[in-house]
Order: sequence, then structure tokens, then C-alpha cells
Amino acid sequence: MSVPASTADDPQPITPAVSAPGRMAVLRRKNFALLFAGQATSTFGDRVVLVAIPFAVLSLPGAGAGDVGLVLGASALSLAVFVLAGGVIADRLPRHRTMLASDLIRAAVQATSATLLLTGEASVGILMALQAVYGAAEAFFRPAVLGLVPQVVEPGEEQSANALLVLPANLGLVLGPAVAAVLVAAAGPGGAVAMDAATFAVSAATLALLRVRPNPPRDRQHFVDELLDGWREVTRRDWVRGTLVAFCAYHALVLPALFVLGPQVALQIRGGATAWGAINAGFGVGAVLGSIAALHWRPRRPGAVLGSFLCAASTQAAICASPLPTWLVAALQVLSGIAVAVAFTVWETALQQRIPAHAQSRVSSFDYFASLTLMPFGFLIVGPIAAHLGPIETAVGASVITLVACAAITATSGLRSLRALPAPG
Repeated sequence: MSVPASTADDPQPITPAVSAPGRMAVLRRKNFALLFAGQATSTFGDRVVLVAIPFAVLSLPGAGAGDVGLVLGASALSLAVFVLAGGVIADRLPRHRTMLASDLIRAAVQATSATLLLTGEASVGILMALQAVYGAAEAFFRPAVLGLVPQVVEPGEEQSANALLVLPANLGLVLGPAVAAVLVAAAGPGGAVAMDAATFAVSAATLALLRVRPNPPRDRQHFVDELLDGWREVTRRDWVRGTLVAFCAYHALVLPALFVLGPQVALQIRGGATAWGAINAGFGVGAVLGSIAALHWRPRRPGAVLGSFLCAASTQAAICASPLPTWLVAALQVLSGIAVAVAFTVWETALQQRIPAHAQSRVSSFDYFASLTLMPFGFLIVGPIAAHLGPIETAVGASVITLVACAAITATSGLRSLRALPAPG
């Protein structure tokens, strides 16, 4: 069987088609099943602890909302600072070993945090320091995942694997807050954080059992040279460059406007937190449905699907900050959740099939870096802009700018020329 030749923009997959798409059958592959079990456990724990950590901080004497932001911000900042290094390391070393080390560090961090909270010895400063270590460890984990998937499944099964891996996280959007509320009520915030530590231990155990196909050997370069090589893999492909621009706009404009202005409008015209909870639940349901759809649907033109679904996702801020009835906003959020889940799955699959195996983690790290560094700036500016223009006008503006960016990349020849893997021959 011949492998499709790739051009400068890789319109055809580098990965040869030697296996029929597996859908759920990919779980019959032992190594992927181990990866899925570990990630399903740890990602659900992550959803729970996102709710528990704010309560943990607020349980400290004298702590307030600003302290919650400091603790969560310490993790996010550390992740952004180290994620490019994480991409280089994940392409240098065995990816599952890099992920294993990350899980062990995060298990230790959360176990320490839980112990301090349960014994009354925690402080805002200590939690900030621990969460900074947590974020740094996560920075080495995230880029490694994308590159590891093709090493534990057969060519042509990447999209099924990606859809399955993200499904528990999307289920966590719906179920996580309820589980977290029960855990916090029953065992306190420290108990919920302890549960998260246990989930990382489970993930580490599954990674220790993995047996992955090695990537072809390559000459090791200086760290900075390898980082620059990863950047060249991004810049030489217009479909990667363009999609990263669209993701940057989505994370810098749409999400900050959504999370800052959506609740404000809900308080003003929808009756408050209950309505906002229903809207968020709608997105979670849509994300689950999108993951299921991506598990079964193989678009023949993944580039067109990626671009058009990002266009749909860009309308989130305008919809949620609009005076539309709450039931209609929640229904539209279901569609947004479907669009986001499918777009991200198709994007990851395209990278795995078209980026050389030795550079996939570095390319993924630039994706994370752009999104993680721009989102905080969005949170900083959206409030003052809304105070001047109004929340609805600001949200609509964020969506329009992002929609224009997404529509522009959808029209590029590189994205339009992407095709799905040919059928097995």
C-alpha cells in the first residue's frame, strides 16, 4: 500500500490507511483501553475539583473571591509558561513516561493540598504555590497526549480515539458540578481534592502498563533548535496557521465575553444563577452529543467541517448575552456544544494524521500556548469594554470579530483541500 504524498501544506494525510475506522472497536485495543480508562478517571476528577478548589479557598479564614482568582491563576499561568517546554520534552522522551511523571506530580500536589485543607494548615500562599507546581506538571502532560494517541491505535482510528478520550470530560461538564456539590457537602473541599489526587494515581497506574509503538529515531538537537523546528512545522502549513488564529480569537474574545457577560445578563434579565446553570448545562449536553457524533461520523472534507463548526461556535457570546428567551439560549448552546466538540476532535485528528510523528507534541504545545496566554488578556479587557459599550454590544462584537476570522480561514485553500483518510485498500 502506498502512502499519500504530502505537499508543503499537507492536503493529504501522512498516515497511511491500513485499518478501517473502529468507532467503539478501538476500545478492544488493550493499550488504548488502558489510556482511556486512566484519562476517563482523571479528567472527571478534574471537572469535580474545578468546583471544589474555589470552595477550598473560600473556606480559609479571611479569604475572598480575589484569593480564588489568585489560586486558579497560579495554575493557569504556570501552565502557559511551561507548555512550550512540555511540547519539546514530549517529542524527545517517551510520551507515556512524560505523562506518567506528570500524573505522579499532580497526585502528590493534590494529596498535599487535601491534607493541608483537612488539617486546617492550608493558606492562600501555600495553595498558590502548589497549584503553580500542578500547572507546570500539566504543561508537560497536555502536548504529550496528542502525540501518544497514534502510538496506541491503528492508522485511521485516530478520530474515534480522540472522540472517546474527550467524552468523559464532556460528561463531566454535565455531571461534575453535581458530584462536586455532594463531595464538598459530605467530605468538605479537602475530601474532594483528595479524590482528585486518587484519580491521578489511577491514571499513572494505567500509563505504567502501556506498551506503545516507538516513533522512528531522530537526531536530538539543542532545546531551542527543537522548539524552532516545531514552530516551523506550524508556519509551513497555512491550514495550521489559520486555524490557530481562529482558536486565538475564540479563546481571547468569545470565551471571556461568554463567561464574564453571560452571567451578568442572566442576573439582569433571566432571574440569576438558575438560568445561567441551565444554559451551561445545555452546552455540556451538546458537547457530549458532539463527542458521540465525532465517534461515528467521518467527514470527507474535515477542513470544511472544522472551519464551519468554528464559525458556529463563535456565535456563543452573542447568543448567551442576548435578550433571547432562556430556553432558546439553552437550546442554541446545545448546538454550540456539538460544534465545539466536533471541531476540536477533527482538529486533533488532522494534526495527528498530517504532522510528522516526531513533531506532534510541539505543534500541540503552540496551540495550547496561544490559547492560554490570550485568554487572560480577554478577561482583563472585556469588563471595561462592556462598561463603555454595554454587555450585549460587547458580546456581539466579540462574536462578530471571531466569526470573520473563522470564515476567513475556512476559505483558505489549505483548509479546503484537507481530505479524510482514503478507504482501506
